Amino acid sequence: MQWLVVAHDGKDEDALARRMAHRPAHLEGAHKLQEAGNLVMGGAILDDEGRMVGTAAICQFETRAELDHWLATDPYVLGKVWQEVTVLPFRVAPHYRVPALAKKS
Repeated sequence: MQWLVVAHDGKDEDALARRMAHRPAHLEGAHKLQEAGNLVMGGAILDDEGRMVGTAAICQFETRAELDHWLATDPYVLGKVWQEVTVLPFRVAPHYRVPALAKKS
């Protein structure tokens, strides 16, 4: 099943510093998720000045429990970067060719 994950960073003055401190570990994990076929695509949500203030990702996991496990162990969650996370069931349109989807088909 596919999921849309929208995660908003904290709004305090240390939010960007927390993001940057945990970013290398988060990106390493994202790379592993993509190689495993669980991360279809993702990226930073930007504010009007171009600063990173959150994340949007399309993920693919067999169960919600697997998705929740990833979220519970992601460095941005453990490091309190993401303060509000919304998860919605999602379906990538069939005409998009995404390598991560091909692995799970």
